[in-house]
Amino acid sequence: MKFHLVMLPFIQSYLEPTEILCEILFGLIMVLTFTLGAGLVVNDGVSATRTLLLAILGCNIAWGLIDGVMHIMSCMLERSRKAQLLKALQSVESEAEGLRLVENRFERVLEPYTSQAERARFYQLVLERLSTVVPMRTTVIKEDLFGGLAKFWLVFVSTIPAVLPFLLINDRFIALRVSNGLLLMMLFFTGFRWALDTNSKPWLVGSLLFSGGLILVGLAMALGG
Repeated sequence: MKFHLVMLPFIQSYLEPTEILCEILFGLIMVLTFTLGAGLVVNDGVSATRTLLLAILGCNIAWGLIDGVMHIMSCMLERSRKAQLLKALQSVESEAEGLRLVENRFERVLEPYTSQAERARFYQLVLERLSTVVPMRTTVIKEDLFGGLAKFWLVFVSTIPAVLPFLLINDRFIALRVSNGLLLMMLFFTGFRWALDTNSKPWLVGSLLFSGGLILVGLAMALGG
């Protein structure tokens, strides 16, 4: 846990608050569904519990790696789109054509907050500025790698609430239910905090995530897990 707190400034340097919460949320949902499914097929006993623990860790490590790689690819794709815009602007045959390209790129974002005249002046300035910028080749940069690492770490850390009960409680069934309860509470808290950061309804979002997780737990119990 101390190491996690040390990692927090690093994570905040490369991910937005909503990205951090989303990664935790994805990790929680992944480990909850995995433990519920595993609870249906894993028997009692020390070896079975060890198998379940390893499976939980392996599941989220794999998902964390996939998510980290997807983050790197997404960052590269975004820079590639910017480079393509630069190339397109520098190859237009008229200023009007260039202004249309800039407008298509920014209109949807700026329209709710600016007047048409303000946007027109902004587009003119952007066109003048970008016409002299040399497009760079799209490669992996440090920020991509560190952002991917941050996402991997968040997904991995979300396994801790699921793993701890199995380390502290001998009865696998009780440990599984305690693990489910901890994950449900974290789902609620994560949804609540995400809603605060996105100007949504915290209690509604938190309750919906909690209820969805609770339904999964109920289905697993009904099936014998």
